[in-house]
Amino acid sequence: MTPSATPAASEARVIAVDTYDIRFPTSRELDGSDAMNPDPDYSAAYVVLRTDAGDGQEGHGFTFTIGRGNDVQVAAIDALRGHVLGRPVDELCADPGSLGRDLIGDSQLRWLGPEKGVMHMAIGAVVNAVWDLAAKRAGKPLWQLLADAEPAWLVRQIDFRYITDALTPEEALDLLTRGKEGAAARAEALLRRGYPAYTTSPGWLGYSDEKLTRLAAQAVADGFTQIKLKVGADLDDDVRRCRVARSVIGPDVRMAIDANQRWNVDEAIRWTKALAEFTPYWVEEPTSPDDILAHAAIRRAVAPVKVATGEHVQNRIVFKQLLQAGAIDVLQIDAARVGGVNENLAILLLAAKYRVPVCPHAGGVGLCELVQHLSMFDYVALTGTTDDRVIEYVDHLHQHFLDPVVIRDGHYAAPTAPGFSATMRPESIAEFTFPGGTFWTADLAQRKGAAA
Repeated sequence: MTPSATPAASEARVIAVDTYDIRFPTSRELDGSDAMNPDPDYSAAYVVLRTDAGDGQEGHGFTFTIGRGNDVQVAAIDALRGHVLGRPVDELCADPGSLGRDLIGDSQLRWLGPEKGVMHMAIGAVVNAVWDLAAKRAGKPLWQLLADAEPAWLVRQIDFRYITDALTPEEALDLLTRGKEGAAARAEALLRRGYPAYTTSPGWLGYSDEKLTRLAAQAVADGFTQIKLKVGADLDDDVRRCRVARSVIGPDVRMAIDANQRWNVDEAIRWTKALAEFTPYWVEEPTSPDDILAHAAIRRAVAPVKVATGEHVQNRIVFKQLLQAGAIDVLQIDAARVGGVNENLAILLLAAKYRVPVCPHAGGVGLCELVQHLSMFDYVALTGTTDDRVIEYVDHLHQHFLDPVVIRDGHYAAPTAPGFSATMRPESIAEFTFPGGTFWTADLAQRKGAAA
C-alpha cells in the first residue's frame, strides 16, 4: 500500500518544530574512541514535529554528532523551521520527497552546502522526522512502509539530479519492480530470523587488551560472526590488538578494521598490508571520504582485503562516483549523514545497480535504531539478499529509545512498532539535554564543588 492523501483528508497541520541539544558523557569510559576521535560524547541534534491532528502522533528525527558543535547542528535544524510549520500533515506524509526538495532548494540555505555538511544533515533530520510520522500514521514500521509502497511512488521520492549518468528513474523503477517479486516471503523470513549484524563494541581504540578480550569473547558467544577493531593511531599497538582479537575469536569469525580517515594513501597501503596476517575482512575509511581516486588506489593495492566507506560520505553524488570508479567493495550508508530516507533510497538503488553490498554504519545515538529499517527494506523489496551484508551494532544508549533495537543470536530483530524507531524517552531528553538537563546541571555543580 502506498501512502496517499484523499479528497477528504484532514486539515491537520504541523504546529511546532521543537529541537533539543542532547549529549551523553560517553568520553568518560572511552566508548566510541578511535584514531581520529579520541574523546567522543555521543550526541543527538533532535527534532520533534508536533501536529494538531489530535491523535498524539509526532514525527521524531535527529542527526548524530560527538559533542562540541551539537548546538551548531541544532541551530541548523532551527533554520529550517519556517519551511515546515503550517504544512498539511496528510500532504507531508503522502509525499515526503516534496519537503526534501523544498529544503534542499532553498537558494540561500543551499549556499551553505550545497547538499553537504551541517545544513544537509539538518535537512536529513527533518526529512527523517516526516518519514517517522508517515510510518506512524500508516501503522507500520518504516521498513514495511517502504517495502509495501508502489515502486513508482518510491521513485518519485528520489532526487535524481546529478546521478542519471549512473542511475536513471527508469532503471530505478525496474530494480524496484523486480525487487517486489518474492517480497512477502522475505518479509516473513525477516520477521522470523532477523537481519545479520556485526559488532564494534569490543574494538574501541581506548579499550584495554583485557576489555577487548572479554568483549570479543562475548561477541562470539552472542552469535556475531564479525567484529570490528579501530586502528590507525600506532601500528605496533594495532598489531598487538589484532593478534589478541584474532586469538580470541578464532579463524572463522570475520574481523574488520576501521581507520576513521586517518591515513594518506601510502600509509593506508603500508598499514593494511602490515595487518594482513590477521586476515581483516575489510579496511574501513582508510583515507578522506571525499577522495574517490585514493580509495580506488588503495583498493587495488590491498586486495584481497576489501575497502569499505560511507559514514562520512556526504551525498549520493560522492557515492555515485565511488561506485563508478570501482573504488569500494562495501558501501556503508548512514541514516543521519545525508538528506534523509529519500537520499538513502537513491544510494541503495545505486549500490544495487552496481552490485556492491551495503553494510550500514551504526552505533552512535540511535543510528542502529534508524538504519536497520533501510537494510531491511533493501532485503525485502530491492536486492532480495543478505549475502555479505551486515548492519553494524554497538551496545550504546539504546535504553533511551521507546523502540530500541533487539539483537538475537547476532541478528537484528525486525521492528514491529509503527515509525522509524526514532522516538527518545521523554525522561532521557529531560536528563541529558545540554546544558540544562538534570545530568548536566548536577555534573556542573559537582565540578564547581570539586574546584572550590
